[in-house]
Amino acid sequence: MDEGVVLRTERLLVRRWREEDRGPFAELNADPEVMEHFPAALTRAESDATVDRLESRIQEDGFGFWALEVAGSGEFVGFTGMARTRFDSHFTPSVEIGWRLSRGSWGLGYASEAARAVLEYGFTEVGLDEIVSFTAVANLRSQAVMRRIGMVRDEDGDFEHPLVPEGHPLRLHVLYRLTAGRWKAQRTTRSGA
Repeated sequence: MDEGVVLRTERLLVRRWREEDRGPFAELNADPEVMEHFPAALTRAESDATVDRLESRIQEDGFGFWALEVAGSGEFVGFTGMARTRFDSHFTPSVEIGWRLSRGSWGLGYASEAARAVLEYGFTEVGLDEIVSFTAVANLRSQAVMRRIGMVRDEDGDFEHPLVPEGHPLRLHVLYRLTAGRWKAQRTTRSGA
């Protein structure tokens, strides 16, 4: 596999961050539609600091939120991956799966395709027992991806995100979960075995 490539899907490369990713990542993080379900868009400095933090966590944990590239074209379209949840809540400690893609890459199935590869990596290579995902209640697009990749909403798991300011309309989050056992059963069902 190419140096820096962590996972390869039919159409995508999930890989380590590169210096040339910073510009398009900053554009993505400044896009009000992309950042609609976050407290604020990011400045270039904040976006660059995010890349540094994501790379540092990959170094620490051996996994993280990796850059996402369209195979063949080399186009950077965002990130996907998994990371240790960095706040305390009723479901932590945990590892979360997540993604953030450029608006031009929405609706192409990239988030689901990459996330499925990340789930497989998390359950088979890392040996996780469960992977969670969460988002603001209003973020229906991300919730649709969570369902498409086999995650199930924890109806009793809604929580106020401690890193979102009190009173902010995006503070209430929904929680989705997927256990290794459920993932294996779904995979067996899909393959017809």
